[in-house]
Amino acid sequence: MTRIGILGYGNLGRGVEKAVAANPDQELVAVFTRRNPASVSIATPTAEVLPTEDLDHMTGEIDVLIICGGSATDLPVMTPMYAQKYNVVDSFDTHAKIPVHFDKVDHASQAGGKIGIISAGWDPGMFSIARCYSHAILPDGADYTFWGRGVSQGHSDAIRRIDGVADARQYTIPVESAVEAVRSGSRPELTTRQKHTRECFVVAREGADTEKIRHEIETMPNYFADYDTTVHFISQEELDRDHKGLPHGGSVIYSGSTSEGTNHVIEYSLKLDSNPEFTGAVLAACARAAHRMNQDGQKGARTMLDIAPAYLCAQSADELRSHLL
Repeated sequence: MTRIGILGYGNLGRGVEKAVAANPDQELVAVFTRRNPASVSIATPTAEVLPTEDLDHMTGEIDVLIICGGSATDLPVMTPMYAQKYNVVDSFDTHAKIPVHFDKVDHASQAGGKIGIISAGWDPGMFSIARCYSHAILPDGADYTFWGRGVSQGHSDAIRRIDGVADARQYTIPVESAVEAVRSGSRPELTTRQKHTRECFVVAREGADTEKIRHEIETMPNYFADYDTTVHFISQEELDRDHKGLPHGGSVIYSGSTSEGTNHVIEYSLKLDSNPEFTGAVLAACARAAHRMNQDGQKGARTMLDIAPAYLCAQSADELRSHLL
């Protein structure tokens, strides 16, 4: 039995809680929060809600701490902080900063004799594994990653920060012609604009200048300026009715060859009703792996590329060989 602690109880923390409840070899000990614990209601009756300060003295009660914070400011601080005391798992997803984050967590985990799994989820995570296997098998090739159709929480938040916006959802949508070109094995060179479009559903505040909002969205650097972007203005009631979920998904497609004229296409895809629930399920599997690896005497930082698949699975090695091999 792996005893789990969850740090942070937003959409992802609730997703992890559901995943732990579905795994018979795991139990949730506590949810840790920076809010007033009395204000946080969780779904697991046997678990406690505690202040983050209690993590200073609970190392004997928790096997793995799953840290459910944001990649911008939370995880760069929290994961190294707790990695020296606990086996930890996080979903750090700022791709360009992963090497620096890894080094900090590795230093802390090595010092404490613990395992720190970072950047777990579906991308980075499951998609990373798909890219890795493809490159290993077909060194002469190219990978393409498409995201969506799905809600981008970061892009939705960026729209909500615009003056005059009351609420918003943004969908990332693959360009179907680009996907089909990649599936054909032709290895096209695609620009950012050619791979994805963005569709925005925006609730404007009363009296707001909608054309000004539209212009700010379409020209926003790093978010929308490099994409063909469609903006729809709708009511709060429509947004709540039609866009309350957090679906996502996508695919990794690899096109490679083993000899001249002999081509192969590898595809791994996901269609997710709930991004946070699926990500939470991946984090729970990685928590199992972290506990087992540490019990085997391993320490230091890891990513999903470093974890043998058997460590992630609840089944024994014999069962895996009998049923999944």
